[in-house]
This record gives sequence, C-alpha cells and structure tokens, in this order.
Amino acid sequence: TYECDLLLDVNCQIYSIKDGQKISLVLASTLNLDGSPDDHFSYSSNVNGADPSLADDYDYVMHGRIFEITYKKNNVVVIAASFGGLLMRLTGDQRHLSSILPDMRLYVLIKKN
Repeated sequence: TYECDLLLDVNCQIYSIKDGQKISLVLASTLNLDGSPDDHFSYSSNVNGADPSLADDYDYVMHGRIFEITYKKNNVVVIAASFGGLLMRLTGDQRHLSSILPDMRLYVLIKKN
C-alpha cells in the first residue's frame, strides 16, 4: 500500500460503494495475467470462453486514459485520468507513481473487501 489520495467517479447505478466501505483497487496497464500488453480496444469475459484475465477477480472494471500529470513540490505528483467521462485524480509520491505516463491507457479494477 502507498500513501496516496484518490478521487474517483464510479457509475453508482451499477456499482455502489458506501461511505467507509473498504475496497481493493488496482491500476493496471493490461488485463493479461502474464503482463503482456493487450490491444485496449476489445474485451471478452471469461464467461464467453476467453482466456482468464485480471478482470475476472474484480467486481468493477473501467478502461481509460491519462490526460494530465502535474508535478508539485516535495516529489508529489497529481495524475488525472478519464474513463469515458468518469474522472480520477490520484495524488501521491512520485517514486510510487513513476510508471504512469502521459496519454497512457490503463484499467481501474475494484472489488469490495
């Protein structure tokens, strides 16, 4: 775990998170279990006979793109992403978030604990 602040829009009509409810959240550049890149344009759930993926272990998955990275003082970085209009702002230590790059495509995966 890293000391970060996260502000994230979710579609509460299909996935509700109550105030104080604990969740697990993963940022990933691919859904492939072996870490190999995916095409970011198509997805088939394991239910449809596709290969198992990281998404199979989570309740809510969004795909989006980094649109802004701002570097602040004291090695703090603010990362902004859009997931089809649902927005994310992640603020934390630059050394923990250095693998997130401008214009990068990524997934947010969430499950309730």
